[in-house]
Order: sequence, then structure tokens, then C-alpha cells
Amino acid sequence: MKHYLQFNDLAADEYAHLFARAAEIKRKFKAYEKYHPLADRTLAMIFEKASTRTRVSFEAGMYQLGGSVVHLTTEGSQLGRSEPIEDSAKVISRMVDLVMIRTFEQTKIEAFAANSRVPVINGLTNEFHPCQILADIFTFIEHRGDIKGKTVAWVGDGNNMANTWLQAAALLGFKVKVSTPSGYEIDPKLLGNLGITRHKSSAECYAFYSDPQKACEGADLVTTDVWTSMGFEAENEKRKAAFANWCVDARLMKAAKPEALFMHCLPAHRGEEVSAEVIDGPQSVVWDEAENRMHVQKALMEYLLLGKVA
Repeated sequence: MKHYLQFNDLAADEYAHLFARAAEIKRKFKAYEKYHPLADRTLAMIFEKASTRTRVSFEAGMYQLGGSVVHLTTEGSQLGRSEPIEDSAKVISRMVDLVMIRTFEQTKIEAFAANSRVPVINGLTNEFHPCQILADIFTFIEHRGDIKGKTVAWVGDGNNMANTWLQAAALLGFKVKVSTPSGYEIDPKLLGNLGITRHKSSAECYAFYSDPQKACEGADLVTTDVWTSMGFEAENEKRKAAFANWCVDARLMKAAKPEALFMHCLPAHRGEEVSAEVIDGPQSVVWDEAENRMHVQKALMEYLLLGKVA
């Protein structure tokens, strides 16, 4: 049994399989071909952090694979009434085949997985967002081919997305150029625990820049996220001031390669982390990226439950 709690939980050959399966599953979806490999299987979705894209992509995806879904929130279950995570995991995992959790601390999902009899998927934590990066890389492959050897520019907060991009770079052989405002860098303690040097030296995987334009120079992909992630709303005004020069606009995109793509995990705030000209422009693939959450997650659920399907 495998869990998917961070990007490092799978190997490069497993990702190659997932991307191939996602392409085939997406083809079936577009052709209206019925595909129900997970008939009679049940996914439990547990939300401590609310979401639009995570809920719709997992729920629709599981139904499209022939399975069913149970939706839980901390407010509407014993999870929000001081029941130990370990106890909840032991009970829920006896009743379903797969669990997706979207929560705050990574330690919570790790504790749940340690006591689960079924695979657990990270729908987002404060530290990692592996399903989103899975979708982003698949989207890049669709538009530009293999990401190996390419350069990704991360502009903005040193958050869960940035952490996961660094893990992916080490595992799949590309480089991330990171630019964050002072005080919002990737957590140095976490940086040492990303598992990067298991695959590549740190210099091969990432570089840090104080100037976002320098980070974008020569990039094949420019990507960003909101300045204020969920749970940090009290810092909103402070962050707006600190991030003022980290808006991905036409100037930054011009520094990247002419054929560079733009991505954003959404929701987006036009005029803050990205200009309307960029997110609604010809280099933006954010809508493909959003849809692809569903397709890669279908491939992931298939793999975790059935193994490698030919």
C-alpha cells in the first residue's frame, strides 16, 4: 500500500506511468468513453481547509471512474470535536477504500496515514501540494513535451507550492529558479528535509534570486500563487506591501523564453500576483492546468488502488 503525502512518495518511473495514464484517461473523458475501473470503491474526502478545485476535481473524478464519494468537514464530523486523528483514521479507513485530506499541518496527514488501512492522498497541507504540481507538470508536458532539462521560475511566496516544485525538480531532472520577497523565503529548516539531495545536488535543482526578473530570465515556465495563502489572512495588508514587486506581468514574462508558459494554481487575484494581461493572455494555460487536476488525480487514484494499469 502506498500513500501520497508529498511529491517524494513516488519515483520517477511511477510519475512516467501516471502521466501516460492521465493522458489516456483524459482522452477517454473527451471522447465520452465510459471507464469505471473503480466501481464499488469509495473515496472519503476530509476538508479542514475549504476548497473549490480540490473538491470538484476529486469528487467528479471518482464518480467518472465509477466509484462513490463521502464528503467530510471538521465542522460536520468528530474530526472537529477533539477525537484523536489516530482514532478517526482507524475507523474511516475500515469503511472506505481511499482517503483524501486537505488540512493545515503536514503532521496531521502523516498521523492519519500512519493509522490508515487504505491509501491516503494529500489534497493540500501548509507544507506541500503534490496533486497541484502533478497537474502542472502534466500540463507542461501536454503543451511543451518532457520537462526534463527545462527551467521553471517560481515568483512569490516560499509556500507549499514552492516546496513541492523543488522536490519535483530533483526527482524529474529540471531546475527551479525561486524569487521571494525578503522574509518570505522557503523555510530553511524545511529545505533541508525536502529530500532533494537524494536525487541531485541542490545546485542542480534550484537557485534563489532577490530580483524576480532574474529568476524569470530564460525560463520555460513562469508560475506563481496568491500572496496570502489560506490561514494567513491576518497578514494580508503586510503581504501586499512586501510582494508589490512580485507581480507576474508582461515585463517578467518578456524576460522568460518567447514560448514560455504561465501557470497559476488558482484562485487568482488580477493586479496582485499576476496581471490580467498575463493570466488572460496567450501564454497562460491556467484553465488547462485547472482541468488537469481532475485527470491526474484520476490516474493517481487508479494507481494507488489498482497498481500499474496497462
